[in-house]
Amino acid sequence: MDRRQFLAASGVGAAATLAGCIGSATDDEQAASGNGDNEIVVSTSGEVETEPDEATVSVGVEARGESADEVTDELAEGADQLRETFDELGIPEDHVEEGGYRVRPVTGRDGDVEEIRGSHSFEVTVEDVDRVGEVIDAAVEAGADDIGRVNFTVQEETRDELRKEAIDEALENADEEAEHIAANRGVSLTGTTSVSTSDVQVHTVSHRTAYDAVAEADDAGPSTEIDADPVSVSASTTVSYGFTDS
Repeated sequence: MDRRQFLAASGVGAAATLAGCIGSATDDEQAASGNGDNEIVVSTSGEVETEPDEATVSVGVEARGESADEVTDELAEGADQLRETFDELGIPEDHVEEGGYRVRPVTGRDGDVEEIRGSHSFEVTVEDVDRVGEVIDAAVEAGADDIGRVNFTVQEETRDELRKEAIDEALENADEEAEHIAANRGVSLTGTTSVSTSDVQVHTVSHRTAYDAVAEADDAGPSTEIDADPVSVSASTTVSYGFTDS
């Protein structure tokens, strides 16, 4: 959380084209809204970024055999080994979710079944992102032969905090934009008449880990290292401001 940075200019360029709408409401519109002031309507966005504090790692086992029983038995054994490894790593059970499970026949050109293939994967949540490489290496050592995508994100508490900061940033940008428009048109803002927010999004960071590029851990420590880029949260706002002639 030390590396938090406001991206103040992220939505200003869009605001100039999406909003900056200045004009006088009709008599009917003023009567309907109960507001006799003219309005400036501004749409803009804000974005905040921080280092990820949570990651989800996809790991699994695969099996091939001549019968479904043979494949399912091998998958069950591999899954048990992975679960034991996760437990040894101190990963809580509720942070290990079932991913995909599949057993299917593979047929040849003549339609005959050549073999049975199966896969069983898990989605593992790691709260200490510095341990992602350790988790991957331990899973490979335990027999995982399917290392998939690693998603870096932020925990719920951090997400809520960043959401508020992104909205604050969007509103600050809207205020600056409205003040600029008012000064350009020679009018004075009288206050905010309406505010709406939309498109609050968390932009996660994903890495695809190739299995053949993952080396086993040695005595020097985990061999797999993944440097994650910052995670960002963005929000969009539309604000209406009343104005009068200066």
